[in-house]
Amino acid sequence: MSDAAQPTAAEVRAAAEAVKAALDRHLEAVENRTGEDDPAVHAAFNALAAAAEAYDERLYDRYDEVTPFEIPGVEDSLPPYQGPTEPNALTVLIRRDYAVVEPQRLLAQAQRVADLDRGEDEGADAVAMVGVSTHAALGVLFGEFEPDEIASRHAEFGLEEGDSTLWVAAADELPEPGEWLSTPFDQAEPGRVICRFDVSAVFDEDDFQDTPGPAPRRDSA
Repeated sequence: MSDAAQPTAAEVRAAAEAVKAALDRHLEAVENRTGEDDPAVHAAFNALAAAAEAYDERLYDRYDEVTPFEIPGVEDSLPPYQGPTEPNALTVLIRRDYAVVEPQRLLAQAQRVADLDRGEDEGADAVAMVGVSTHAALGVLFGEFEPDEIASRHAEFGLEEGDSTLWVAAADELPEPGEWLSTPFDQAEPGRVICRFDVSAVFDEDDFQDTPGPAPRRDSA
């Protein structure tokens, strides 16, 4: 970083004072909280995290030093639960990421499934359903197998697991059939999430030796 882009010593000092002020506000919010999910505590936490991150960045840019604090991402934290106490319905949102690391294995597995489904009456001259198209192969496999089976057999299909997350959110009532099919993920409301389970390589495996499986990021409200 060039000298012109570096923060001044006064800016670093101001960032440090902002952290001190944010600490005071956070402690005050905690001392006066009205419940486990007090919005004031949540807001003070986010403000403290943002102030500490800003100070850490300015300290490093100016003096090439860092703080000993690990600041969780503000964007990654869920807001306080704002859904009904007794939900009448729920929504389960799942995301799983995969890398296609062995395309030939993927194509071979998909072609095997396609050949079994094609039937004998089409004859040997029938056009291959998969060929060399990864796009077609993925459609065949995910059309044949349930997502949980894909997850448990991903290596067999030439896939490598990435991050995954599962959100369980409260709903006032079950939507009408077909109501959300055109935009299935647009109605996700973080404030209605009852619990969340994440799996990622960024988590230290030592933290989960005694608790197999994904770790809950938030307990029931």
